[in-house]
Amino acid sequence: QVQLVESGGGLVQAGGSLRLSCEASESISSFYTMRWFRQAPGKQRELVAAITSSRSTSDITNYYADSVKGRFTISRDNAKNSVHLQMNSLIPEDTAVYYCYARKFTGGTDYWGQGTQVTVSS
Repeated sequence: QVQLVESGGGLVQAGGSLRLSCEASESISSFYTMRWFRQAPGKQRELVAAITSSRSTSDITNYYADSVKGRFTISRDNAKNSVHLQMNSLIPEDTAVYYCYARKFTGGTDYWGQGTQVTVSS
């Protein structure tokens, strides 16, 4: 069973930065995609950023929601079995619980972390 553990959330003023981390219980090379979602109270969970890679090629594709383009950066650290979300120029609308998500190349199972709270004050 794959475990995903998020960390790095907290309270920050508008304009500040936070770096979220998601540590997996096994090599992230087994995942074809890892993603960050967020969900604010009373709102739908939305995709924030994604990183997708291929085991057969060196291609890596990143995706960002329009609302965070230019402010957020997703990255991976294979040696530490982790993915990160660097969040800069934070605004109150970024306030939400942020969840790490992963799917393997095989198996068809979705894996979710427990979430980490991000609160941006004005």
